Amino acid sequence: MPDTLTRERRCELLAAAEHDEIVPLAERLLADGATPPPTVVKAPEVGMVVLQVREPVEETRFYLGEVLVTECSVEVDGVPGWCMRADDDRVAALAGALLDAAAAASPAARAEVDALCAAVAERRAAEDAAEWADITATTVAFEELT
Repeated sequence: MPDTLTRERRCELLAAAEHDEIVPLAERLLADGATPPPTVVKAPEVGMVVLQVREPVEETRFYLGEVLVTECSVEVDGVPGWCMRADDDRVAALAGALLDAAAAASPAARAEVDALCAAVAERRAAEDAAEWADITATTVAFEELT
């Protein structure tokens, strides 16, 4: 993982973090004073977003359906933070928005948030590798008769 994450990548990884990872970190950063209390710009709100996918052969895009998400926006010392997570988890969405803003507002908080993001990225890479290993076992090799 690079030394500095882009905001887009950080938001992606915070959205993929488990509730039990993201909420305790946000609570600890607030309790330790590592980050000032956030101002909630948009309270956690549950909604739906359209899921667009690409068909792999012709590469045409189509809408598969809708996905339940929770979105939240905050500010920490005037720095915006945003999070959108799958499912209905308002607390984790608020924690994710807080961590996004805290990472941009405080170098100390950034180190801890980036460490969490690195752990999430590592776990996702291991899950992807395990899935590919399962898929590879089903590969069919064809021989051509001449």
